[in-house]
Amino acid sequence: MSAKVNDDLEEMEKKLGLYIERGRVSGAVETKEEPFVAVKPDVSRIRPLTKVSIFPGHFLAVDCSTRTLKRANNWGIYLMRAAYAFVSGRDVDWGYQERICTAVGDAYSRSNLLKDVRIELESHLALSLLQKKTGPSYYDHTDSRSNYLLLDGGGYFGGDRKFRVSLYEVCEKEGVTLLAVSKNSPSLHDDKGRDLMATTTILAQFGAWVFHPVRRADKDQSLYGDISLVKLCEHSQRVFRCDIMEYLTNREITELLAPLTAVAEDPRCVGYPIPLWLAHEFSGPSDSMLLCYHDQIEATLASAGLLETLRREEYSCSFADELHGIKHAYQREWWSEQA
Repeated sequence: MSAKVNDDLEEMEKKLGLYIERGRVSGAVETKEEPFVAVKPDVSRIRPLTKVSIFPGHFLAVDCSTRTLKRANNWGIYLMRAAYAFVSGRDVDWGYQERICTAVGDAYSRSNLLKDVRIELESHLALSLLQKKTGPSYYDHTDSRSNYLLLDGGGYFGGDRKFRVSLYEVCEKEGVTLLAVSKNSPSLHDDKGRDLMATTTILAQFGAWVFHPVRRADKDQSLYGDISLVKLCEHSQRVFRCDIMEYLTNREITELLAPLTAVAEDPRCVGYPIPLWLAHEFSGPSDSMLLCYHDQIEATLASAGLLETLRREEYSCSFADELHGIKHAYQREWWSEQA
């Protein structure tokens, strides 16, 4: 168990001890949702991507998972695992960093806090790798523009639920191709309020394509990249949002994105870039590791004299889980259902 996790356990003990003493503080600050984007699909903005079979550059992707270790109605304890996948041809290197996050508040405020922590951990891990503090050497390729950094989510930087501006600045300075690819983009709609990706697919006449721009970068709104839509695999129906950082938009967009087609044909990821898929997979801890952390947390709380009081609160909110055969909170699949 790392020194940082030990620090997290100490913080957990303090937070929950204060909660037992004083109760939950009401009036948590709400975090704004991602801005609503509505545009009319325009066939003139859809351009084909040339399939790339072999790409000599490197792809680095980061992602973070959140798993619930213990929860009650007014608090939760979570394991955050930020993982990276470094892909060069058929070679893959990977690693991860883990933290424990204790959140006090209702389900909504806890979920917002967890999103903040997740994006902060992803930013920190990516910066550490770019600055060669950990993991593989990322700059051993002669052309820095052949180094891609892929983030999971929208291209928003600075502030709550946004990536670090310093990560953007390092990538711009070093000439790294920084792209943000979202698994799901519910904020994108057409002019009639329908799903933009679905309606754009009807207009596209190519096997792989890019629709650019959906919206231009606007740093005053924390949007540091042009929003685009991409379909990277001819044999997949999947379309993804891809935010192209502003400093890259002076390059030919189709040439910039074409290398992604070389890493989007693995049948496991159905058109999603395999480096991001691998980072997502590596961010998932095993059940045995989760049980180990769970037991360590209970031991820490027991030694502080807090366990029995907190366990009674767990019991008051876990009956529905027990009816479905769920013994531990982490046995639920997605953290958004656990918060």
